[in-house]
Amino acid sequence: MTTQIKAAAVALAISIGMTGSVAAQTSELKIGNFLDVTSWDPALADIGFDGPYMSAVYDPLVTLDADGDIAAVLATDWEYSDDLLTLTMNLRSGITFSDGEIFDAEAAVASLEHLKSGARSGEAYLKVDSIMAVDADTIEIRLSERDDTMLYLMGLGRSYMMSPEAIISDTLTTGPVGSGPYTLEASVPGSEYHFSKKPGHWDEATYPYEAISIYPIIDHTARHNAMLSGQLNVAYAQPLNNDQATMAGWNIAEAPSGWVGLQILDHAGDRLAPLGELEVRQALNHAFDGAAILQAIGQGAGNVTNQVFPVGTPAYDAELDSMYVYNMEAAKALLAEAGYADGFSLNMPMSPIFAQWQPVVQQTFGELGIDVTWDDMQMPDYQINAPTYPMFIALIAVDNDPSANFARQVATSQWYNPDPDYTKFPEVNDLIETARLASPEDQLPIIRQVNQKLTELAWWSVWYQAANTYHSTADVSVTGVTGMMFPTLRFVQPN
Repeated sequence: MTTQIKAAAVALAISIGMTGSVAAQTSELKIGNFLDVTSWDPALADIGFDGPYMSAVYDPLVTLDADGDIAAVLATDWEYSDDLLTLTMNLRSGITFSDGEIFDAEAAVASLEHLKSGARSGEAYLKVDSIMAVDADTIEIRLSERDDTMLYLMGLGRSYMMSPEAIISDTLTTGPVGSGPYTLEASVPGSEYHFSKKPGHWDEATYPYEAISIYPIIDHTARHNAMLSGQLNVAYAQPLNNDQATMAGWNIAEAPSGWVGLQILDHAGDRLAPLGELEVRQALNHAFDGAAILQAIGQGAGNVTNQVFPVGTPAYDAELDSMYVYNMEAAKALLAEAGYADGFSLNMPMSPIFAQWQPVVQQTFGELGIDVTWDDMQMPDYQINAPTYPMFIALIAVDNDPSANFARQVATSQWYNPDPDYTKFPEVNDLIETARLASPEDQLPIIRQVNQKLTELAWWSVWYQAANTYHSTADVSVTGVTGMMFPTLRFVQPN
């Protein structure tokens, strides 16, 4: 089968997220983000909240539209070979990096090789065998085996192009060198970042603002107050402020973000024996009142479910949501059946970001007789250290694309699951391998079977799927994108 996407089919995607025509715009976009930029090196950057920072200074080969479909940027069109092992991409010409270097096929190869070896970005290129320039504006990516997620992950934020000279000199961690629509100006790292519009950018219509400022503000009250004072005109928001936002005449946008609950890594009980018992994991699913947690902590922004596939997407199965209704007595009975009627003891990590869920876990575990000791740490350390624990509180991003969500939640190494242990369960391993080898047309039903099997095995304790909320002033429109905690700049447009 040949899969081909031509520029004519995706021409409208260059103006993703725009509502109506884009008029000349000279005002400043002032964004209140949640986290600081992870790194200016796209190989080390995080997809989550790095979108506004990265998209200001870098152009990707491809991007996603609001529905999660691939759209052209620096790659104008692409085509897979019949065996799905070679991806040929034609590139846009006339593009220059901010240091004067030319973007061409050799530059694209250098960037892709750098991304392939990146600690974070490498997730998109796990099955890439080689990358080569065919001619000045054509590249080939050859795979060792079929990869149904590579293009999606590239579009999500793993195909930003960088100056080859900056890669060689290893300077990207101190400052960006891309071909993006803005130039980073004098800023205060960790506090505020200012960007000016680059004259003559090839896609300047998609980026109408003359200036961009991004303020990482971790405290949601401080972000909301900054919106009220006029310091910001866009903010990553809390649903509890929606009524006040409506009264102020602001726009409110939401998009599915991720699932909230307990990430269980030790399904075989190698580090914490109780987790190796199915009844214990099932008890943890019955013990948490997801609907109450969503209302009390998530302010109702999201959906109650016990699955990691986004509600409403093809791999999601509504019938599975009745499998673990809240029932504390059933949870206690399951623990007793597993031999843990008096509970057990464990350590779990904790950071300020997850502290809002800590009392719920503390109370629920207390009712079950589970004694938890919390190891306090800051968020950067949490992301590094949490996966060393058998289980931890998590908010893990989800993807609209079933194959990508399947890979990132279950089958591939991620920061939150560095050593997937499904191979220890033959029935799960066989099903996952079948899904991997199935043709694209036949894969979805098998992914649904994987979803059912892992839900039956209580692979996670999912309380609910949260939605990201964004507030913007009346003259600014935000389009949320599943998979991006904060969308890239092309999804923030003037009304």
